[in-house]
Amino acid sequence: MKANIRKSLESIKLKANELSDMLSDPSITSDIDQLTKLNKEFSEVKDIVNNWDDYLELEKNLVDLEELLKDDEMKELASEEKKDNELKLQALEAQIMIQLLPKDKDDKRNAFLELRAGAGGDEAAIFVGDLYRMYVRFSERRNWKLEKVKEIDSGPGGFKEVVMRVIGNEVYGDLKFESGVHRVQRVPLTESQGRIHTSTATVAVLPEMDDIEEKDVDMSEIRVDTFRASGAGGQHVNKTDSAVRLTHLPTGIVVECQDDRSQHKNKAKALALLSSKIYDIEKQKVEQEKASERKSLVGTGDRSEKIRTYNFPQGRITDHRIKLTQYNIEGFLDGDINEMVESLKAQNNAEKLSEIENQ
Repeated sequence: MKANIRKSLESIKLKANELSDMLSDPSITSDIDQLTKLNKEFSEVKDIVNNWDDYLELEKNLVDLEELLKDDEMKELASEEKKDNELKLQALEAQIMIQLLPKDKDDKRNAFLELRAGAGGDEAAIFVGDLYRMYVRFSERRNWKLEKVKEIDSGPGGFKEVVMRVIGNEVYGDLKFESGVHRVQRVPLTESQGRIHTSTATVAVLPEMDDIEEKDVDMSEIRVDTFRASGAGGQHVNKTDSAVRLTHLPTGIVVECQDDRSQHKNKAKALALLSSKIYDIEKQKVEQEKASERKSLVGTGDRSEKIRTYNFPQGRITDHRIKLTQYNIEGFLDGDINEMVESLKAQNNAEKLSEIENQ
């Protein structure tokens, strides 16, 4: 392990010891806010410190084993133990390096998930419905909560657009690499000649900002329009202007929310979504600059990039960024996407590690 990495780890260990001492100080622990903050800081470093202690212990064992290798009677046994320790050391070093990678502060946030039909007409809208159900099932497996913000139907089982708020642990971190153009290749139900059609849908994942209220934004830059919601809802829909449309004048971003019967709640949801969109524009710029510097495969945040193909005749899903193909299309669309999600995260970590090692 490089000297600069060792130095960083020793600094983290010192910090952990300081935090531990502070958490034992009654004058500090009586302050609930301070205690919560310290506990959070300590939890972020304790696993790294534990792994670093184990790493140093393994190194010490290897030094001792080198001495035993000089003893003819112990040589064979020491040689086997040395190999075992070296493998453990390599695995632990890889784990520590992942832990040391700079964290995306947004990974722990909730997220807004936007699905929009692209090329392909009715078939594209049906594909959005498939993706919507896929993410709902995945969210259920993760014990995440879903709130619908906007929905525009398009025939049986299809949507022109769906916007959801996803609430839970590490939502943005797990979903952020889903952003981009998803492509489906299959024979539509309406195709009498049996020809394969190609349709697309765009997925955007936006980190949710914390508790956005009107006082937190410049409302002079936002035009607010109210209108009657369309779709299901009975007489109420036709009689009240509960739907809200917000237009951010400097950027031209428009968001709508009509899912709730309360205009106030719709406005709050729309404001949260608008704030996330404005923030995401800046985040994409930064990500694309970083990606161009290190030729990133997965960390571009480019919404126009074709990232994945769902090929029904061959029963396969291929992610074009990491060249990963899976042959479980039915299970995948039923929310079994964990392997893909983890592979994308692992590739992103590998790129960051390579960048650090080449510095």
